[in-house]
Amino acid sequence: MGLIHIYCGDGKGKTTSATGLAVRSAGAGMKVFFARLMKGNYSSELRILEYIPEITVRSCDRNYGFSFNMTEKDKSEITQCHNNMLREAFSSGYDVIVLDEFFSAYNCRLLDVSLALSLIKNKNPDTELILTGRNPAPEFLELADYISEIACIRHPYSSGIKARMGIEY
Repeated sequence: MGLIHIYCGDGKGKTTSATGLAVRSAGAGMKVFFARLMKGNYSSELRILEYIPEITVRSCDRNYGFSFNMTEKDKSEITQCHNNMLREAFSSGYDVIVLDEFFSAYNCRLLDVSLALSLIKNKNPDTELILTGRNPAPEFLELADYISEIACIRHPYSSGIKARMGIEY
């Protein structure tokens, strides 16, 4: 029985939670696909995930930055990258699929929204699916079996402390 998880909210920990579940699933012998949408090809968790043979990690070949700073060419390239990751995730017989920062890509239309919704609605019923990001669209809230909201009560960024390797990325 594959269920749908949503890790959402404005707090820190959505990707960390998804990474933890990916590691747990791999530890149980499950085949995991971890798609990093809206993110480049570097983050500290990638260094360790690459050592786990049961986990396949995909991200775009470069960091495109924030959507509001992207050129039309950047938007076209990242959309193509995201669509390719979605197709690979749902066509390769994975037990667990993590679509990290899915809601950002979906809400910014930096993926084919009809393709994404179709793939998710018609996923293999045995595949566990984890979607992360802020502001999940109502259609996904209706489909979800787990919804965990991570709220920001306090974050050092508001005090001027920049993101730290190994903690925020």
